[in-house]
Amino acid sequence: MYFVDNENNYDASVNIALETYLVENRLVDEPILLFYINEPSIIIGRNQNTFEEINQAYVDEHNIRVVRRMSGGGAVYHDLGNFSFCFIKDDDGSFRDFKAFTQPVIDALHKMGASSAELLGRNDLLVDGKKFSGNAMYAKRGRMTAHGTILFDSDLDEVNNALKPNKAKYESKGVKSVRSRVTNLKPYVDDKYKELTTEQFRDLLLLEIFGVEKREDVKEYHLTKEDWEKVYQIREERFGNWDWNFGHSPKFDIQASNKFPFGFVDMRFNIKDAMITDTKIYGDFFGLGEIEDLENALTGVKFERQSILEVLQDMDLKKYLGNVEAEELVEMIFS
Repeated sequence: MYFVDNENNYDASVNIALETYLVENRLVDEPILLFYINEPSIIIGRNQNTFEEINQAYVDEHNIRVVRRMSGGGAVYHDLGNFSFCFIKDDDGSFRDFKAFTQPVIDALHKMGASSAELLGRNDLLVDGKKFSGNAMYAKRGRMTAHGTILFDSDLDEVNNALKPNKAKYESKGVKSVRSRVTNLKPYVDDKYKELTTEQFRDLLLLEIFGVEKREDVKEYHLTKEDWEKVYQIREERFGNWDWNFGHSPKFDIQASNKFPFGFVDMRFNIKDAMITDTKIYGDFFGLGEIEDLENALTGVKFERQSILEVLQDMDLKKYLGNVEAEELVEMIFS
């Protein structure tokens, strides 16, 4: 097995592009282990509705990156207290065999003091009955990755804040995330590991998995300049753009409503490929204009905060609805 160093990239879109590149290109004749740590990010499962999984207002306010990965499963929150491990290899029939891939990690964690760490159910790693790692798989052209996260010293409050659904009502066929009782691994390892940073703990776990005492003894494939160019090309085409991360959401409907001083407003959208295909606005407000004008203006617009805001700012909302600002309606839709 080879180790690939991501050269301290903390951008989730780059790291997931790197993992994808290693899956889609057979650079060595043995399995590869990749670690990466992401700055605050939400990683969305391939078949999920991004809008349905995230707290959009919180994500926008805190500049949390949202990236859709290639594998299925649920949405997860990453920060600097959390790291991912990826085993990448030829698909030899072991797809869906999570035990085969997580066992080296579990064995290493046992040596580091987390004696109760175990694979439970299909794809979760637990310690003392609480989840500290979720795992997923992805295969393409005879290659595959089995990847998981390890909550070492993550801000668990942020997990709930960033992933808490908003007040809008969604109807879609996207795969819903299942929230589990989670914990950090840090309290369960030996005392000598408790003062380590996430990077330091990750590096020691690497030595344990390879069964060596020094970093220079880890068998490694060094990425070339050409490799990195291809990684950034994948990032540009997929993980670094809105169309992939949001636009690939399944077709869905959304309803958002609020009681304003001038009356009740109920806005309903049909969304396909993250574009508004139909808009209906209901309520007990007293409008002077034809509400269809406002509905038509929103139809065909990207279902994204700034795009909707720009349309609403160009409309005479007082005429159609009452004394309301464009920002208030956008907040209603996305909060």
